Amino acid sequence: MTAIAGNSTAAMPAWRNPAAWLTTVDVVAILIALSLPWSTSLVGIFAAALVVTMLPFLDLGAFLQSLKRPISAVPIALCALALIGTLWSDAPWGERLYAVGPTAKLLVLPILLYHFQRSERGLWVLVAFLVSCALLTAMSWIVLYHPELSLRKIDAEHGIFVNNYIDQSQEFTLCAMALAYPIVMLLRAKRIWLALLLGAIGLSFMVNMAFTIVSRTALVTMPIMLAVFGLLHLRWRTNLMIFAAAIVVAIAAWVASPQLEWTVKTFSRDYQLYKEQGIPTSIGERLEYWQKALRFFSEAPLIGHGTGSTKGLFEEAAGGPTWVAGVRVIPNPHNQTLNVAVQWGVIGIAILYAMWLVHLLLFRGDGLANWIGLLVVVQNVFTSLFNSHIFDFHEGWMYVLGVGVAGGMVLKARAAETGVAAADP
Repeated sequence: MTAIAGNSTAAMPAWRNPAAWLTTVDVVAILIALSLPWSTSLVGIFAAALVVTMLPFLDLGAFLQSLKRPISAVPIALCALALIGTLWSDAPWGERLYAVGPTAKLLVLPILLYHFQRSERGLWVLVAFLVSCALLTAMSWIVLYHPELSLRKIDAEHGIFVNNYIDQSQEFTLCAMALAYPIVMLLRAKRIWLALLLGAIGLSFMVNMAFTIVSRTALVTMPIMLAVFGLLHLRWRTNLMIFAAAIVVAIAAWVASPQLEWTVKTFSRDYQLYKEQGIPTSIGERLEYWQKALRFFSEAPLIGHGTGSTKGLFEEAAGGPTWVAGVRVIPNPHNQTLNVAVQWGVIGIAILYAMWLVHLLLFRGDGLANWIGLLVVVQNVFTSLFNSHIFDFHEGWMYVLGVGVAGGMVLKARAAETGVAAADP
């Protein structure tokens, strides 16, 4: 009977074959991963296509059941809060609805978790993102010597082909750190040549950031991500050896790369210029935004000022005597917690932290999928100290894609270990 059923499925037209639709969704997810480092428009198009291609053979009952899991329900709750928060905001309706947009990507996360709990191609999506970032590295070197090829006028001389140096740094950092686990596993299995190949790819990301341009956020979070890997997967003696080697490499990079030296020095320089001369440097602007955002939060601590209210609050504050001249007025306090707190108060903060927590707990355990998922969450949590990286396009989609795909792979592996069907929540 099984053979007959299998032949029957194979004989179906592609548009009526559930396996064909499953493969189609996999392909669309791979296309999202390939396009993310390069294009915002393509990601939006493929994300819409992902939802559409899942509909024809979606098991609605199983999908709705999966939404009850905290890993799926909490991201939906944050998006729902943004939508409900438009009701008590004083911002124009256009700004309210526009501010809902950055949370909408979180609705794709439960879809990815559901799909890749059933798919065999989750690793293909992760590899696609790695390959795409590796190609972007090559393009970055070309643009460094031929800035006229860049699609951006800003930062072209620093090897930025598309997007900006912050997005590029986050992508390269994630890929370099993610490769640490398979490299160590391959070395333990005596598969030296493949380990060396992955090591060379990882090193290419690090060298590019050292000699083209790297964001200060990446410089701060990279050691944290490396420490997490060492604590989870290496012995203390190995950690000490890596720590010593890292110091040597950092000193060598400092000496060899004027760009890296300049980036590190800007930490203290920007702070001093802001504090002593009132010059609105990047760090100075962040301090100004944080101070004002804390005040806004204290004015409406429970439910905040509503969705889209941040820009209007900053515009009002900019007219006051305490605003530093030259600081830009933008709808983003450059801190994810404060961005949520100003708009939705303590309720929003609780949902945001709950989302990070349930996703961290999802990736307890060993294995490549657990490591990548954990790394994505850890990176997002720490970079969100300096930016609103859940709401920012590239970093937000890195979170959705990484947690969704790796999380689905982890759920599938656990279901196989316990003998539970993949359709069960």
